[in-house]
Amino acid sequence: MRVVAGSAKGRPLKAVPGMGTRPTTDKVKEAIFSMIGPFFDGGTALDLFAGTGGLAIEALSRGMDRAIFIDMDPKSIETVRANLKATRLEERAEIYRNEAERALKVLAKRDISLDVVFLDPPYRMKTGDKLMEMMHERDMLKSGATIVLEHESGYEYPEEFGFFSCIRHAVYGETAVSIYKYNENKADLSG
Repeated sequence: MRVVAGSAKGRPLKAVPGMGTRPTTDKVKEAIFSMIGPFFDGGTALDLFAGTGGLAIEALSRGMDRAIFIDMDPKSIETVRANLKATRLEERAEIYRNEAERALKVLAKRDISLDVVFLDPPYRMKTGDKLMEMMHERDMLKSGATIVLEHESGYEYPEEFGFFSCIRHAVYGETAVSIYKYNENKADLSG
């Protein structure tokens, strides 16, 4: 695993020790960023099931101003810290060990406004849409925010729900990526 593009291009990323995480492969990461970017002009990203931190580190490398990394596993938190240090991006990052829903409640109290959200929960969890709705209810998303939901290819999330519309969907073996756009104006879900 490595950073694919941007200021930290080519820097290797450590994997989380053990078998508890499923890091996004470089191939899938490249595909995700070709769909959502590929580069950013500032903004804030949230990596809610950070694992190695690879997705939000890639976003920082490609121009995001800052990123928030959340994971429950202490080994993941250590790995994210090591990867941020290796890519020299730690100054633009916040790292928290917390459960996803609890973390969203805490972040919402800070009036956080997110441009990009990476949701890569364990495949047994089918709560991506619920977490997206929580972010909407807590007014955490900028209008037009992009949500990257990685999930098991055998499971399908709705194409449209609430204020979210799936604009891209791709399958890579047993991994599927659904890209959602958030629009406060339900009538404007096409953009």
